[in-house]
Amino acid sequence: MTLREQQSKFVECVGKLISFAYASGYELTFGDTYPGLAKHKINGKHPEGLAIDLNLFRDGEYLEFTEDHAQLGAYWKSLDPECTWGGDFTNPDGNHYSYGER
Repeated sequence: MTLREQQSKFVECVGKLISFAYASGYELTFGDTYPGLAKHKINGKHPEGLAIDLNLFRDGEYLEFTEDHAQLGAYWKSLDPECTWGGDFTNPDGNHYSYGER
């Protein structure tokens, strides 16, 4: 699969994740999204356009902990074998959703 094809699949999966989050009673804002804005994650998938950080809210309250993202992380991983959730990393990063980290 080419990088462009991976990026398209990633965007499709992100759309599904966002819809799922709102249907589950959450609200989201973007964290690191665009590759050029993710300079501190230069070794990750952000620079390739294959990762997004999502800030999670419920009833207006920011949910900052990895475990707060567990439901979304499980859903994300169910979308495609290449979907990877940062909550599974050695140093958990619960708001990180990426594609092709395997």
